[in-house]
Amino acid sequence: MNFVALRMLTGDRAKYLGLIFAIAFSTFLLQNQTSIFAGILARTGSQIADVTDAEVWVMDPATQYFEETKALKDTDLLRIRGVAGVDYAVRLFKGLPVARTPAGRFSQAVVMGLDDATLIGAPRKMLMGSWERLREPNSIVIDKAGYLLLFPDEPLELERTLEMNDHLVRIVGISDASAPFASFPIMHARYSEAVNFQGRERSQMAFVLVRPQAGITPKEMSQRIEAETGLRARTRDEFRWDCIRYYLKHTGIPVNFGITIAIALIVGLVVSGQTFYLFTVENLKQFGALKAIGVTNWRLMGMILLQALTVGFIGYALGTGMAAAFFEITAHKIATRGIVLLWQNVVGVGVLMFLVVIGASLLSIRRVLVLEPATVFRG
Repeated sequence: MNFVALRMLTGDRAKYLGLIFAIAFSTFLLQNQTSIFAGILARTGSQIADVTDAEVWVMDPATQYFEETKALKDTDLLRIRGVAGVDYAVRLFKGLPVARTPAGRFSQAVVMGLDDATLIGAPRKMLMGSWERLREPNSIVIDKAGYLLLFPDEPLELERTLEMNDHLVRIVGISDASAPFASFPIMHARYSEAVNFQGRERSQMAFVLVRPQAGITPKEMSQRIEAETGLRARTRDEFRWDCIRYYLKHTGIPVNFGITIAIALIVGLVVSGQTFYLFTVENLKQFGALKAIGVTNWRLMGMILLQALTVGFIGYALGTGMAAAFFEITAHKIATRGIVLLWQNVVGVGVLMFLVVIGASLLSIRRVLVLEPATVFRG
């Protein structure tokens, strides 16, 4: 009977290919859009994730996400260091000055000013040079994407110069920093130099990076700091999720991606369901003949489910292959680096498409179950 079911399925080649295409297209759209959506949201906290040597971020109580900062006072750093359980606490500057090349190209850049003594927060993934060279005067480390933006079609090379607010700086390292939400170069410098790259204000310290002593969890440390200083303290993961929630709440990203994902669901459910239902209706005489020769309803249900699962598996496999090929091509481009096909999305879409084909087959099964075998002998 399984052979008969598959022959019935492939008998009408146009409908068979149409079913596969509908499921493949839906799978591709869902995996593509959900992975891009997740990748863009992950970028909102990428610079937080890159700081691996501090577990707690301390900021002004009104700060909601990484891009929005209000400078802390220098006395706040001393108050934080005085909290019991703090192993170390260092300052961090974040600014958005304009970087200019000798050739006249320029771009706004995200500059991270690191504690002069410890360089806590320096990039650990280096492609060229060394972050330790930041101790040299007038030096910066720039990420590869930022380098290619400022020096397009030129090889990676150290000791190039940039102008930052009338300050001439040298590139002493090229890092592999995570992609930011906005495609700005990511630069690291010493705090004492970074604050001069844009107009000075009375207070410059954007964050304080804290590591708790052994035996104290980051969550416990952040609670102690908040209780004793009145500042906002978040663990690294909490701060990243703060960024994601902010963009979900205050931007049109979820709406735009939600519309595309909804369209993919509608295509998968309506088009494949309707096509499979029409396929079953057109084969009612064949099902009636099988019932007339004694094939049970359970056996017929198994045949329909086999047809549905066969089409679903082939369509899902093709759609996943298309999505994988898409991300393999775009993964090497600067603008889309870091956005990959997530295995969680592959599994989630697989479960969803399984439910879609099962739902479509249930509509067909009902029509077959109420079918009278005598129908096959009429007219």
